[in-house]
Amino acid sequence: MIRLALVRHAKSDWDDPLLDDHDRPLNERGRADAPRMAQWYAESVFRPDVILSSTALRARTTAHAFAAATGVAVTLQERLYGAGAALLRTAAVESGVDSVMIVAHDPGMSMLAAHLSDDGIAHMPTCAVATFTWDADDWDVATALDPADWTFDAPR
Repeated sequence: MIRLALVRHAKSDWDDPLLDDHDRPLNERGRADAPRMAQWYAESVFRPDVILSSTALRARTTAHAFAAATGVAVTLQERLYGAGAALLRTAAVESGVDSVMIVAHDPGMSMLAAHLSDDGIAHMPTCAVATFTWDADDWDVATALDPADWTFDAPR
């Protein structure tokens, strides 16, 4: 079985307009949502084999909350910062494992979630989690098929 979890980073802080976007931290709501959604995920959904995260601070912080809840290490990938839907999917396929979590940014996350859910997921708000499952044992087969099942949850 092939499984993919998409997690959009938690709400970021925009208080410092001079701060480089890559270095933007989570705001108070984001710092509360990330561990809460991570705990929900760890108790209700599958355990990923790997967590791939954008190198942006807000994504890394969110990914580490999910790592703490699941006991799975985070692998940072610079290419996930601002990645489009196709690159996000490629990262999952190239991970070499059957169960992958990706923590990254919009609009790529929403575009991929919409595509995989046949537009059932219109938008991935901050700290939203979408999961997709295929009845296949190989990413090459899974990428040629629609997911057998998908779920969606968001903090609000």
